[in-house]
Amino acid sequence: MRTIAVALTALTVATALAAPAAEPSPVAAAVGPQPGTFTGRGFDTCAAPSQVAMDAWLAGSPYRAIGVYISGASRTCAQPNLTATWVASQTAKGWRLIPIDLGRQAPCGTRTPKMSADPAVARAQGATAADDAVGAAQALGIGVGSTLYNDVEHYPSSASCRAAVLSFLSGWVERLHARGYLAGMYSSGSSGIKDVCDAYDDTRYLRLDQIWIAWWNGVADTGAGTYCADTRYADRQRLHQYAGDVTETWGGVTMTIDRNWIDVRGGATPPGPWSVTVDNATTGGFTAGAAWGASAYSGQRYGADYRFAAPASISDVAWFRATLPEAGDYEVAVWYPADPGYNDRTPYLVATTTGNRPVVVDQRSGGGRWVSLGVFALAAGSGDRVGVSRWTAGSGFVVADAVRLTRA
Repeated sequence: MRTIAVALTALTVATALAAPAAEPSPVAAAVGPQPGTFTGRGFDTCAAPSQVAMDAWLAGSPYRAIGVYISGASRTCAQPNLTATWVASQTAKGWRLIPIDLGRQAPCGTRTPKMSADPAVARAQGATAADDAVGAAQALGIGVGSTLYNDVEHYPSSASCRAAVLSFLSGWVERLHARGYLAGMYSSGSSGIKDVCDAYDDTRYLRLDQIWIAWWNGVADTGAGTYCADTRYADRQRLHQYAGDVTETWGGVTMTIDRNWIDVRGGATPPGPWSVTVDNATTGGFTAGAAWGASAYSGQRYGADYRFAAPASISDVAWFRATLPEAGDYEVAVWYPADPGYNDRTPYLVATTTGNRPVVVDQRSGGGRWVSLGVFALAAGSGDRVGVSRWTAGSGFVVADAVRLTRA
C-alpha cells in the first residue's frame, strides 16, 4: 500500500474555487454491500481523495473501485475526506469501496503494532480487530454483507510466525462472520498470501472469504503464480494488486496509486460457522481395528463406503479424528446408512473436555442424513473426537460412516 499525491490543473483549481461542488445530502449507508459483486479495475491510496478528484477519475479513468483505510492503529495518513457522506456519495455515483483495516502486524515483521506470537492471544487480537473494523465501517455507513480486508504487510515467514498470523486471521474471520460481514485479507504474495493458501485445507484455521494478492508483476488478472494455486480461492474470491507506486492523471487530477484487478462475488449473508466433516475414508481422520469391515452396500452411505462390525463386549472403538481451531461448544452430528440389519442401540462416544459422553442411536432408521447427537464442549487441537463402540446391548451390525463438528 502506498501514500497518495494529488495534483489539480490550474483550470480545475480555478473552477473548484469559483464554484464549489455542492455537498451531497447525508445518507445513512452506502449503496449495497462493498465492494459487493464486481469485476474490473480498482486503485488504492493512503488517504481518501477529495470529491473533485473522485469525480474527475470517475469521468475519465478506467477505475471503478477504490481501496480506503477505514481503521487500524498502523495507518499513517489522516483521513479528512473519509466520512459517511463521502462514502454515500461515491457509492451512489457508482464507485465500489474496498474497506481496509491496517492494524496489528506479524510478530516476525518490522512494522508495529504487532500481533502476539502466542497463537491463542493472536486469535483473540484478531477478533478485537474485527470488532474495531466493524465499528469503523458502520460509522461510515458500510453495512453488513460488505467485505472488510485486514492488511498484513510483508513479513519473513517462519513456522511460529505463520501460526500467529493464521490464528489472528481466524479470529478476524470468526468475529466478522458473527457480525454479518465477510472477511478478506491483503498481503504480499510471498508471505501472507502464500501462508494463507498453504493452509487452505488446514482445519486448525478458519478460511477467509477473499484474498487480496500484492504481487507487482504488471499483469491485470487474479493470478498469484506459485504463491497460491489457482484452485484455491477460485470462486470469484480474489483481488490482485499488480502494480504499485504509479502516477496517473485523469481529468486533470494526478494521483500516485497502486493498481488492482478485482474479481469478487458479494453476498448479504456471510458463510456459516466453522465446520469440519470427517469420513471413514478421510486420510488421518479414522482408525479402526481389524474386526471392522468395509461396505458400499447401502445407497444411504456418505462417500464411497462405510465401516461396520458385529457387536462384542470388548473395547474396540472406531474413532473419527479432527483438528479443532479452538476450545468451545460444538454440535456433533453423525451420518450412517439405516438398515433393518443394523444395530438399534449403537453407542457413539463423544470425547468432551470432561471425558467420553455416550449417546445411543438407532441405526435401523433415520439414516442417509445428518443426525445431531447434541452440543458438547470440545478441546482445541488434534485428537479423537467421536467414536463408535461395539459394546452394545442391541443387535445387528454397528456402523461408522461420517461425523460433522460445527462450532456452536
